[in-house]
Amino acid sequence: MQSKGVKAALNGKEATYFGVPWEDAYGYAQAIKVGDTIHVSGQLSHDEKGNLIAPASLAESGKPTDFSMMEQQMRATYANAVNLLARFGATLDNVVEETLYVLNVDAAFAAAGKVRKEAYGTARPQCTSNLIGVTRLAFPEQLIEITFKAML
Repeated sequence: MQSKGVKAALNGKEATYFGVPWEDAYGYAQAIKVGDTIHVSGQLSHDEKGNLIAPASLAESGKPTDFSMMEQQMRATYANAVNLLARFGATLDNVVEETLYVLNVDAAFAAAGKVRKEAYGTARPQCTSNLIGVTRLAFPEQLIEITFKAML
């Protein structure tokens, strides 16, 4: 399992990891810094051990039945992004673009205004934002995944 912290590579990239099992299973870094740009992989609501925070209840079909956990998942997802950005000396103020991938657009819109404004600490975050409805995310209990691009 890849350890936490920032690792420099020969190609000029700096990578960081959480040390969660799916990093090795899928084979990727949580964030990569190249020059002044930080690319953050799709973040989700998990704790330091990789346990999902506020997982959605699933039907027998394996699909979520309740989207009321969207706000909690969104809040935890932004917190994980803050953690990764800090490793490169950045904050959400450095974010220039974010993309939210969600299973339920209405539930995401209901939560996003409040959660985003709290996370960014302003009524109008200075970044572009995309909200895209999808049919499935990495884990069945997951309602949201967010990617970020930040500039130092």
